[in-house]
Amino acid sequence: DTYYNLKVEFPTKHSYIFSSVRFIIPTLVMTLILLLIFLYTIILAFRQKKLTEMKTDFINNMTHELKTPISTISLAGQMLSDPSIRKSPSSLQHLSEVITEESKRLRFQVEKVLQMSVFDNTGSALKFTEVDANSIIANVINTFKIKVEKYGGSLTSLLEADNALVRVDEMQFTNVIFNLLDNAVKYMDEEREPMLEITTKDIAGNMLEIRVKDNGIGIKKDDLKRIFDKFFRVSTGNRHDVKGFGLGLAYVKKMITLFGGNISVESEFGKGSTFVITLPLIEKSTKED
Repeated sequence: DTYYNLKVEFPTKHSYIFSSVRFIIPTLVMTLILLLIFLYTIILAFRQKKLTEMKTDFINNMTHELKTPISTISLAGQMLSDPSIRKSPSSLQHLSEVITEESKRLRFQVEKVLQMSVFDNTGSALKFTEVDANSIIANVINTFKIKVEKYGGSLTSLLEADNALVRVDEMQFTNVIFNLLDNAVKYMDEEREPMLEITTKDIAGNMLEIRVKDNGIGIKKDDLKRIFDKFFRVSTGNRHDVKGFGLGLAYVKKMITLFGGNISVESEFGKGSTFVITLPLIEKSTKED
């Protein structure tokens, strides 16, 4: 038997194959682009839904927080119109104290709402000055100590930083420390007296470290990732007396970032939390020159 081999050669094989499938390539590219756009749209939709829910919670909280002191002041005003109340010095004194305290509370809540404008500000409105952080913190402690002692607790400090000169907006920096202390009291453990501590020290990298420690209810691990998010409020279990707008820590984070620093939190649920702020220092020699 004789066998023969037949060889067939296609000189334009590659161009023929390419011409056969080239119309598929643009289709695949367009399909990929549409898929990416679809996924991005879904992600944006979920984010928008989440933000809408947070804003709704914020509005509900704000309405309740502002309505309560207004109602109390209104009721106290109506009671003052009662002739029998006006004849009683003790009743007048009590109503006066109620109106004063509720007015302070209302003003504090309004200031919280006004902090919203900070998030739309690039930082150009801040008035940066060179201040001694130890001195600012000491003044805040003297003012806030009364509130802590009201709950039978204590507020101690250990301001060990030799150089505490930082460039910040003095008013906003003061508000930052107030917010952290106020949160510590707000989320205190009702079964034990609140123990707050503020420390400062110089650390490597020409930085100032500020620690605000408490023995409150602590923060769950799931909440730690979102603790500085705008409108976010940590879960408080069965406690319903803790209210707010979810702006405090977001405001603190924003301010510290604008100051060129950083803030983090260390917490163990049920034992307490420690907020750690680091800010760039101004060298004393530069200050003197």
